[in-house]
Amino acid sequence: MTNEDLLFKTLTLGNMKLDNRVGVAPMTRTSATSEGLATDQMVSYYTSFANGGFGLIITEGIYPDDKYSQGYLNQPGIVYEEQIQAWRKVVDSVHQAGSKIFAQLMHAGALSQGNRFVNEAIAPSAVPPKGEQMEIYGGKGAFPTPKEATKDEITEVINGFANAAKNAQAAGFDGVEIHGANGYILDQFLTDYTNERTDEYGGTTENRVRLLVEVSKAVRKAVGQDFTVGIRISQGKINDNEHKWARKEKDAEIIFGQLAQAGLDFIHVTEYKAWEPAFDSTGASLAFLAKKYGGVPVIANGHLENPTRAREMIENEEADLVTLGKGALSNHDWVNKVKNGDPLAEFKPEEVLNPDAKIKEFEV
Repeated sequence: MTNEDLLFKTLTLGNMKLDNRVGVAPMTRTSATSEGLATDQMVSYYTSFANGGFGLIITEGIYPDDKYSQGYLNQPGIVYEEQIQAWRKVVDSVHQAGSKIFAQLMHAGALSQGNRFVNEAIAPSAVPPKGEQMEIYGGKGAFPTPKEATKDEITEVINGFANAAKNAQAAGFDGVEIHGANGYILDQFLTDYTNERTDEYGGTTENRVRLLVEVSKAVRKAVGQDFTVGIRISQGKINDNEHKWARKEKDAEIIFGQLAQAGLDFIHVTEYKAWEPAFDSTGASLAFLAKKYGGVPVIANGHLENPTRAREMIENEEADLVTLGKGALSNHDWVNKVKNGDPLAEFKPEEVLNPDAKIKEFEV
């Protein structure tokens, strides 16, 4: 087998077989209806990646409940039957084009900047998020201070993820990805400076990863053993790109080790540059540490649009699959181009971050 063939070797995640090892990363979009329904435009968008050869497509973050989870106006949900049916159109079209598709389930927590159900946000603690809201998604100014989630509200978060996973299964998705990264609510519990709790969900790394584990177990129980379930993990956040885990590899060992025992089929790791050392100028990448301590297939994300970089992650056994964000946006047919040796287009932000456009996309 040549190195080039590694990208196009089949891969099994859970009980699902992928045609190749290149996927589309989840990217925030605000092109659903105000009621959270997937649109015909979204059907075309996702199907274009399937036609372009991507073996796996992971959707934008979908809000899982009708309480505190929604992060953006015009974000899609998967709470109600009409939302399930709207997503079914997307799923059916992607399947007809020959690809698999996962629903990413996302609870925004303190980073919510547009929720049609409530006017406040919950978080592990009443800590105002760093940075400012993203204007391309309709936000402006500092994030409001969230309220500390009660135990009952934490239970609602867990149940919301589990119910949404069942709804994704009903919509025909091939699997779900739990969004535990990028500063949203599960990552807020995992992060030391946003989690000041003194109960079983705060303090030590083992306690701060508890909610991620409980959500993973609840989702697995809800969908059964034959449905593919994974989680996305990061150090950096949309509002704090530089964050690193304080205890470095020891934290990685605890976090990935705990998640590996939660019934997951994969861990999706995203870093600014996936191949770079996770903590110091030398050392292993976060993807490698996920492989080392997680013991399940690992998806790597982070500036891997260069085919050589992507191949190296798989060849070096740091990842089993790679996902592309900006590379996919600029080349919906990235896989077919690389297979055929055709040149790849450069990413041009002005083409996808147009403030006047209905579709606004950004890799998160």
